[in-house]
Amino acid sequence: MQVIPVLDLLDGHAVRAVRGERSQYRPIQSALCASSDPLLVAHALLDTTGAHTLYVADLGAILGRGDHARHLAALSEALGEGFSIWIDAGFSDFASVPTYFERARAEHRASLIPVFGTETLRDVHALAQSRDAGFDPILSLDHHRGRSLALLPDDDASWWPSRVIVMTLDRVGANAGPDLDTFAAVRALAHQRELIGAGGIRNNADIALAASSGASAWLVASALHDLSLG
Repeated sequence: MQVIPVLDLLDGHAVRAVRGERSQYRPIQSALCASSDPLLVAHALLDTTGAHTLYVADLGAILGRGDHARHLAALSEALGEGFSIWIDAGFSDFASVPTYFERARAEHRASLIPVFGTETLRDVHALAQSRDAGFDPILSLDHHRGRSLALLPDDDASWWPSRVIVMTLDRVGANAGPDLDTFAAVRALAHQRELIGAGGIRNNADIALAASSGASAWLVASALHDLSLG
């Protein structure tokens, strides 16, 4: 199972996400990097994991208080070809994707992959439209405290793309372990789709549990910053 590092962006900083309580997010304090500069933190996360995929949550865009498209452009330029950036910027429909990506364009860029989170998605056709436009989208099924945050029905997998993230926000940075029950419930609906877990990883034992769930990858942040993974 692959570990995909997570970069959360808010007010121009990389921040530490805790339980989805975004009003409480503060600039990251990390054992990996003595800075909250997004570029430096991104490089530190990729260096420590050896990953070629980075998940970025543009919390400014999601909260409607100033997006980080220019930071994405700088990051994409710095990483270059051979890297992929999965970006959740609160996309509500397909039209919001090319608008954001145009502003995040870099000359020599990493591949940008849009993530549609069900917390903000309002158009069920956005995934198919994004796929047809060549964007290879990912769906994030967002949950909080055992409840789906979807604005659209998410118990019908017919509109799901080939890759789906199972996101449990209240497990993020909470030192509570991965939400394997929710993951299993989604897996029962997903058929042959690739599933990626998110939230709750504390240590190597949790990585082993997550791997046994059938996940192809798991999104991880706090455990990396705290040097909890060997």
